Amino acid sequence: MVNQNNSTSETRNQPSSDHKNLMDIAQYLKDAQAGHKRSIPPLQQWKPKHCGKMDLTVKANGEWWHEGQLIKRQALLDLFTKVLWKEDGKFYLKTPVEQIEIDVEDEPLLVNQIDKIDIDGKKYLQFKTTNQDIVIVDSEHLVFMREYANELRPYVHVRFGINALIQRHTFFHLIEYGELLENVQGETILTLQSGDLHLQLGT
Repeated sequence: MVNQNNSTSETRNQPSSDHKNLMDIAQYLKDAQAGHKRSIPPLQQWKPKHCGKMDLTVKANGEWWHEGQLIKRQALLDLFTKVLWKEDGKFYLKTPVEQIEIDVEDEPLLVNQIDKIDIDGKKYLQFKTTNQDIVIVDSEHLVFMREYANELRPYVHVRFGINALIQRHTFFHLIEYGELLENVQGETILTLQSGDLHLQLGT
């Protein structure tokens, strides 16, 4: 009888436990961040315990849903994306004391801006995500194409094995920075240059 009551209580309290975990992570980040500058913590140095899975899903369109509710607060999303971690093909929110698994349908970040910047006299492609991440395309941050749901999509590598989907309007802008060519198979190829790096993307 007691065991049955405890089981029911645990089931009933699970959503609030998820909510508490999420708020604890948000509070930790607010306390840890310095000013308004976006900086990524040294996640690779942290060895926290795994604390199960949270009812949090990042949809393929970039929306974050927690316990069936859309998270609309951009400041909160900016905080959570700072502690995104990928390990063995799974995504987590990671702090020094806990690592909680979340669901990600495709990739958890979105690129919504692209620019060309000058560094030491060379032109580089620079991406900006909806969460204020700045990514300069180089040998460690490559642009690539990958299929998702029968659609070929463009991405750029950001950090820790995590990529950002380049949104459609941003990709059209990227095309303006590159050159469209046709290979011997008659396929259209987008060629790009960032610094000394040359890229070819099948479109």
